[in-house]
Amino acid sequence: MAEYVISTDSTADLPVEYSNEHNIVIQDLSFSFGDEMYRGLADMDPKVFYKRMRDGDVAKTNACIPGNVRASFEEILKSGKDILHISFSSGLSASYNVVKIVAEELSSEYPDRKIAVVDSLAAAPGQGLLVYYGVLNHENGMDFDENVKQMEALKLHVCHEFTVEDLKYLARGGRISKTTAVLGTIINVKPVLHVDNEGHLINISKVRGRKQSLNALVDNMGTHLTDEFKNDIVFIGHGDSLADAEYVRDRVKEKYGVKNFMLNYICPTIGAHSGPGTIALFYLGKSRE
Repeated sequence: MAEYVISTDSTADLPVEYSNEHNIVIQDLSFSFGDEMYRGLADMDPKVFYKRMRDGDVAKTNACIPGNVRASFEEILKSGKDILHISFSSGLSASYNVVKIVAEELSSEYPDRKIAVVDSLAAAPGQGLLVYYGVLNHENGMDFDENVKQMEALKLHVCHEFTVEDLKYLARGGRISKTTAVLGTIINVKPVLHVDNEGHLINISKVRGRKQSLNALVDNMGTHLTDEFKNDIVFIGHGDSLADAEYVRDRVKEKYGVKNFMLNYICPTIGAHSGPGTIALFYLGKSRE
């Protein structure tokens, strides 16, 4: 049985230390401010990224670059290892299709090797949570084919709950109208969103005030929990809003008894569209809907 590696996109928002410790291969998605191009947070401190957004700079995002993916994958294949790539949602980016095409090309050139590309239908640390379980399976000795099967079976149980601080970023991306953003800002309405089974970001409710929106994330979690999944760990992403992420962590710990958490910044690919102050909660549940 051949060895294999776990690969994913920078949109999984995994801490660098964790990725390095577990030998996860990261495919970078880039972003730009004006004519300046950056390889995700590998090229820019997250505090700098979100400060520039708060100061009015507009970030534009890009899918992963085919040539870079090919070079990364080919190096692995030449070493005699197979590749399990867990991709950013096809509902939010072209990156899945880019990686899929590269994988198909390389599969014909390296017929003795296996490349599986799993469309996570997930975003940010939701994608990271799926990768976490793929890595756990791998390190516990699960073979390649079974791990691919497990990832496909698990991905629609990765629940996402988001809220944002400023509606203008959702309006800019077409998630809400500009009129709704202006009126919502005036009356302090905060949306609660999730990622659906097609991997799209969907608005599911509205509440008054920041604290209420954070509480809604935690309360919504209870409607999805099931005895089927223990949730030994919960992931929380934030757009340079650590105190609010810690508030959500503490409420989840108190309400549901979760002991282990991974908190990290939301990368520019998502943050450019959701904005500074975004808070997102990720866990396993009976369904996303």
